[in-house]
Amino acid sequence: MAVQSCGDIHALPEDCIANALSLTSPKDACRMSVVASMFRAASQSDAVWSRFLPSDYRDIISRAVDGSDSLLDGSRSKKDIYLHLCDHPILIDDGRKSFSLEKWSGKKCFMVAARELFIVWADTPQYWQWVSLPQSRFPEVAELLDVCWFEIRAKIDTNLLSPGTNYAAYLVFTRKSGFFGFDFKPAESQVSILGHEAQKRTVCLDPEGVQRRRRMGLFYHHTPHDDEDEDGDNQMYDEEEDEYGMDLGPNIEYPKDTEFPKQRDDGWMEVELGEYFVKSGHDGELDISLMEVKGGNWKSGLIIQGIEIRPKNCK
Repeated sequence: MAVQSCGDIHALPEDCIANALSLTSPKDACRMSVVASMFRAASQSDAVWSRFLPSDYRDIISRAVDGSDSLLDGSRSKKDIYLHLCDHPILIDDGRKSFSLEKWSGKKCFMVAARELFIVWADTPQYWQWVSLPQSRFPEVAELLDVCWFEIRAKIDTNLLSPGTNYAAYLVFTRKSGFFGFDFKPAESQVSILGHEAQKRTVCLDPEGVQRRRRMGLFYHHTPHDDEDEDGDNQMYDEEEDEYGMDLGPNIEYPKDTEFPKQRDDGWMEVELGEYFVKSGHDGELDISLMEVKGGNWKSGLIIQGIEIRPKNCK
């Protein structure tokens, strides 16, 4: 007996196809749009991209520093708004945060500006200064002049983030000539809900400096003066290991899970500080920190744009 066809997908109304596409993801909808003309037309529908935009996108855009009229005046399609938020982070909350979307998932991304961070000694001009850089998305960035105690913290409410999503926090920074002091001891970072135990990570902000010390065959535990013995001679750490498990001799090694800086597409650098899975209905304040307070040596030349919180491994 012949099997009758249950129907032709090409005969489905466009709004039906659009509704089906809206149940996928932005990445899948874009892929389907190149398969057939019927998918291409449906994939432009506001019904599709309204589902991909966060439910509170209008509220967030209304807090934009430059005003929200251009994005919310009704002349733009929902796809246009979505793509704009992916490619052009907007400044919100008096310029102390930026907001954008992760292109392939539509998950929310935020960067907390340096001015919104807690930075020890940030208001003391001899230790830190506030400068403007044309390549920064924020009006000001923090430039480290000289500190021994390096500590920065950021906080963000998890109800601002996309639920059911694994987020990672990144320090976004650059280095100027005269950058030094971060090759003596690794920094330590953590990401956690306030009041809960956090898993600590080892962060290396100056891998080139560590390599130079390795080639020199020397690794000073504190400063060159601190490492002199009673006779004034420099001590060599040939076979000793410190509390981080690093070889203090010529073959300096960081732990295998150490986080190292990476180059970003926007010209800045970033280093991961930790991650946190945002559960639906579990609100709290996410605390992010980066510290190097054990080396006792002076540090300089680091320029901080902010700390970015974005979904991890969405591509």
